[in-house]
Amino acid sequence: MENNKLIKRFRWLAIAEGISYLLLGITVPLKRIYHIPEPNFVVGSIHGVLFIAYCIILLVLMIDLKWSFKKGFILFLASLIPFGTFWAERKYLRN
Repeated sequence: MENNKLIKRFRWLAIAEGISYLLLGITVPLKRIYHIPEPNFVVGSIHGVLFIAYCIILLVLMIDLKWSFKKGFILFLASLIPFGTFWAERKYLRN
């Protein structure tokens, strides 16, 4: 796959992963406080798949484009912080 297309898909994946992470902020209280686990199961499953895909594509991009370890590490850390993937997409992936 062409690198520009892969980066564009990675940008969309970063945004989707960030949204799914933020949705967990809604579904976890539903599960813990109101004892409604179903939304958390669905959103958590989707978030898990998106997170794994994010990590795999990040690794592929690091190898193919010879990104530095620092850049890869920052992009990985961004996936662990709420709003982090939005920041990373804007700062590192919009070129």
